[in-house]
Amino acid sequence: MVGGGQKTGIIGWPVSHSRSPLLHSYWMQKHAIEASYERYPIDPAADFRQALEAMAQDGFIGANVTIPHKENAFAACDSHTQPAQNLGAVNTIVMRDGRLLGANTDGDGFIASLEAGAPNQDWRQRPALVLGAGGAARAILVALETAGLSDIRLVNRTRARAEALAPLCGQALSIGDWDAREALAQECGLLVNTTSLGMHGAPRLDMGLETLGEKAVVTDIVYTPLETDLLARARASGLVAVDGLGMLMHQAALSFEMWFGVRPQVDVALRALLVEDLGSL
Repeated sequence: MVGGGQKTGIIGWPVSHSRSPLLHSYWMQKHAIEASYERYPIDPAADFRQALEAMAQDGFIGANVTIPHKENAFAACDSHTQPAQNLGAVNTIVMRDGRLLGANTDGDGFIASLEAGAPNQDWRQRPALVLGAGGAARAILVALETAGLSDIRLVNRTRARAEALAPLCGQALSIGDWDAREALAQECGLLVNTTSLGMHGAPRLDMGLETLGEKAVVTDIVYTPLETDLLARARASGLVAVDGLGMLMHQAALSFEMWFGVRPQVDVALRALLVEDLGSL
């Protein structure tokens, strides 16, 4: 075994729902790394930098960050990777030599999930429509522009929130009204739902898919449920559907590599383990 009993974990508030411990523990065992991955709740009222320093003193070499701390993590870190700098948000922290490096693997994880879940599709060459303007949407918009898309369309139920993201992608990004989402989907090769619509306990996403381009890729970043109404309708229409589990796994793999120097494989066995765990909810 390697790793020397190092600690990693997931920071959030609350954090009890996170599937990340299952992911990282699977890879630690697979790569014979002697380390742990823990849920680490931090109260939003706490001094975040102080909490991170306490973690480092306790043997942590890194952590993932989830809601509501991604902006707090950015402010607390000493240096940042370019994606984190672009977004002003951090989902991965590397604790090394008394310094904190902030990274954001959400965007690259999203692109990797598309490449794995929709291989040989031409979504890079066609317009994309993104629904929602939260933190995940920010990362995805930047990742799509970096991937070469020149026509990215964004709508949100509150238009002002979408307009606030306009500087992220320059001329590649255009903002539309929520009520125009079906018209804006015209000939798009990619539809990304980053809203909570379709999640357990939330209303379904009311949107027809008829205007999307042929063989378009439809993806939902939520994974509870794994098969949302949107994805089920996409498959029934002959479109390519990619669920949210891929983004979860691929962004985690990039974090793992930053901590331990090895890129773990996102394999069928890991997905089956997560699907079984989600089935227990």
